[in-house]
Amino acid sequence: MRAAIVIFGAAVRPDGSASPTLRRRVEAAARFGARLADPIYIPTGAQGRFGPAESQVMADLLQALGVPAARILEEPTGTDTLSSALASVALLRRLGHAGPVYAATSRFHLPRCLLLLRLAGLPARPVPIGGSAGAEGWRRRWYWRLREVPAIPYDAALALWHRLRGG
Repeated sequence: MRAAIVIFGAAVRPDGSASPTLRRRVEAAARFGARLADPIYIPTGAQGRFGPAESQVMADLLQALGVPAARILEEPTGTDTLSSALASVALLRRLGHAGPVYAATSRFHLPRCLLLLRLAGLPARPVPIGGSAGAEGWRRRWYWRLREVPAIPYDAALALWHRLRGG
């Protein structure tokens, strides 16, 4: 069965290039996908403050890493984690996807992404992150981790509401 790798977006720099966080997520997805038979990649994220849509920047990075364009399905409408997860689930359902689903994101963000995909009905699994967590200091890392504390129950409640309404 063909696997799908959903890559959650992150900031695009003012010059339109990928932020280090975005680049790490794409590189992890490409490394993991190289071990699978013919996976599809779903980079997510709408246009933010700068440059093109996050999904487009990720698609370009994937192609630069050797992923064929035919295996990349951009999901450019998600403006946050929840909307990206729900839009990715809808895309996979439209495709009739029945294979495994993997989530590629940062370590701090992974529990929320997996939870939202699972609440939407996909038994998602994590893409191994590996490598460096980045050059940011411990304060910055803890800021992002602590930010997830209120976000997880908030997004989970919204995802459950969406599911109960038949979404």
